[in-house]
Amino acid sequence: MYLDNELYVANADGAKLCITGKMANRHGLIAGATGTGKTVTLQVLAETFSQAGVPCFMADMKGDLSGIAKAGKLSGFIEKRKDGFGIPDPQFAPCPVRFFDVFAEQGEPIKTTIANMGPQLLARLMELNETQSGVLAIAFQIAEDEGLNLITAEDLSSLLNYIGKNAKDYTTKYGNVTSASVGAIQRALLAIKSEGAENFFGLPAFNVSDFIRTKDGRGIMNVLAADKLMLKPKLYSTFLLWLLTDLYQTLPEVGDMDLPKLVFFFDEAHMLFEDTSKQLTDKIEQIVRLIRSKGVGVYFITQSPTDIPDDILGQLGNRVQHALRAFTPKDQKAVRAAADTFRANPNFKTDEAIMNLETGEALVSFLDPKGAPSIVERAKILFPLSQIGAITVDERAAFMAEYKQNTPTPTNSEGAAAVLDKRNAETEKAAEEAAAEKERAAAEKIAEKERLAAEKEAARLKKEAEREAKAKEKEREKSRKETMKTVNTVTKAIGLPSILRTIVKSFFKK
Repeated sequence: MYLDNELYVANADGAKLCITGKMANRHGLIAGATGTGKTVTLQVLAETFSQAGVPCFMADMKGDLSGIAKAGKLSGFIEKRKDGFGIPDPQFAPCPVRFFDVFAEQGEPIKTTIANMGPQLLARLMELNETQSGVLAIAFQIAEDEGLNLITAEDLSSLLNYIGKNAKDYTTKYGNVTSASVGAIQRALLAIKSEGAENFFGLPAFNVSDFIRTKDGRGIMNVLAADKLMLKPKLYSTFLLWLLTDLYQTLPEVGDMDLPKLVFFFDEAHMLFEDTSKQLTDKIEQIVRLIRSKGVGVYFITQSPTDIPDDILGQLGNRVQHALRAFTPKDQKAVRAAADTFRANPNFKTDEAIMNLETGEALVSFLDPKGAPSIVERAKILFPLSQIGAITVDERAAFMAEYKQNTPTPTNSEGAAAVLDKRNAETEKAAEEAAAEKERAAAEKIAEKERLAAEKEAARLKKEAEREAKAKEKEREKSRKETMKTVNTVTKAIGLPSILRTIVKSFFKK
C-alpha cells in the first residue's frame, strides 16, 4: 500500500515495514512453501508499486493474480487486521491491468523474432549440447553476414537446411558444420515448435518498453497468463529470461531513482536455473547486477532461497520469507540456509521462526536508505486492496478489449525462408541453364565432330576417286600405246604408204 509516500508492505507489532523507494531497484526475494501466502504477498507488492506510479510485470500461474484488476472487498480476515495495520478505512480499488498471453488466448500476444531471442537463449530452450550450440551460433552469424532475417522457426529451419547443403562453402570462414549437428538442431527445433514455441516467434515483435506505462497516475500491471505456459517449463523460463535480457538491452541508463521505472516479478524462479550452463548463469547474474541501473527491480518468487544461485541471491536486498517446512534433513538444511541470509534479530531465532510462521506472516528485511539490510522482523503482510483470486472470463475479455485497438499489425518484413526459397529457385534455375548450356555445347561438339568426320570422309572419297580416275587414265594410256604399237606394226607389215599410215594412226588415236 502506498501510504504517506511510503511503500508500505508489512507490519511488525504496530511498526510499518516499508520498502525504500530508492532501494526498490536493488531487487528482492519472496520465498516460502506452497500455501504460505507468496502469491498474496506478490499482489500486495505489485499494487503498492502501482499506486506509487510504478508499472510491473508478473506471471500469473493459476489465474489468481488477475484479481488485481478488480477492487477487493472487506472480509472477516481483513476486518480483524485493518486496525492493527493502521488502516481503519481501507479504500478498495483495482489496478490498471493489461493482460498478455504467449498463446494469445487470455491476453494480447507477445511475440519476438528468432534473431531477437539470440543463439544462447535458443540453445537453452532447445537443450542443445556445446557442439550443437556452436553450430547454431554459426547459423546466426551467417544470417547476420548475409542479411537474412530470422523471424520465425521456419526461417531458422530453412537456414539450417541451406547451410547443411552448402557446408563446404562456409567451413573455411566459420568452422566445421556437420550434417549430424544440423540434423540434431532441426529435431530440437521441431520439438519446441510442437510445444507451442511457434506461437511466440513472429511479427510484430513486442517492444518491452510497452511495459512501462501508467494510467491516471498508477503504474499499469502487465499480467502474463502463464497457466498453459507453465506446462512447458523450459519455454516459460527462457521466455521470461528473454524479457529480462531485452529490458536490459533496450532501456537507457538512469542510475538510482526515487522509484523504479519497472518492477519485474519472476515467479517459479527455480525454473530459470535448472539445467542452465555456467555461461548462461553468469549472464543472468550480470543482467541482475546491472539492470538496476536501468531503473528496473527484479523480484524472484520461489519456495526456498536455496533455489537461487548464491551470486544472484546476494544481490536480492529486499526479502520476504514465508514459512518453510522441515520434514527431512535436506529441508532442515534449507531452513538454516534461509535463516543465514538475514541479519539476525536478537528477539528470536530466525530458523525456528521460519518453521512457525502462519499463513500471511513472514520474516521481512528491506534495505535501508543507505543500502544496508535491516534487522529481520517477524511481520504480518498487508492485505491487498484489489480482489484476491481470479476474475471471470467475461471480465478478462472486457479488460482485453480495452487494449485490443492498440495491438500493432504485422509488418511485411521478408524472412530468411522466403529469401532462401528465392535463392534456391535462382540456384536451381542457374543449374538448369548451366545444364542446358552444357548439353548444347556437347551437342555442338558432337555436331562439329560429325562435320569434321564427314569432311574427312568426303576428302578421302574424293582422293580415292581421283586415284581411281588416275589409274584408269593410266590404264587407257597404256592401252592406247599398245594399240598404236599394234597399228604401226600392222601398217608397216602390209606396206601402207607413210601418208596412209599417218591417217590410220590418227584414226586410232581418236
